[in-house]
This record gives sequence, C-alpha cells and structure tokens, in this order.
Amino acid sequence: MNPNAKSHIQKRMIRKLKSGQFRLYSKTKNAETGNRRNLGTFATMAQARQHEREVQNFKKH
Repeated sequence: MNPNAKSHIQKRMIRKLKSGQFRLYSKTKNAETGNRRNLGTFATMAQARQHEREVQNFKKH
C-alpha cells in the first residue's frame, strides 16, 4: 500500500481529557472558528465509541 495515498479510514475523533473522561469531536472543522464540534463527553471509551456509532447511523438514515 502506498503510504502517501489517502486512506478511507478516518482517525477516531475521541480524545482523553485531563479529567479522565473521553470527548467525541466532529470529524469536520467549523469554517468560521477552525474548531471541531463537541459531540459529547463520556466516562468511558466504550461509551464514546457507542455514541460515535449512533451518530454515524443517524447520519445515514
């Protein structure tokens, strides 16, 4: 596989906060502010991944 080729797999936008919680961010940036939209803060990584799946499913239906 060519390392310079763009992959269809996008990086997860879940980040661990200093508080130990996990935050889900939008994969697209806001054009005006340059920041990503906060899609929720969760106690565990599993909860954040579950919500990410729910968001993706909602976008498709």
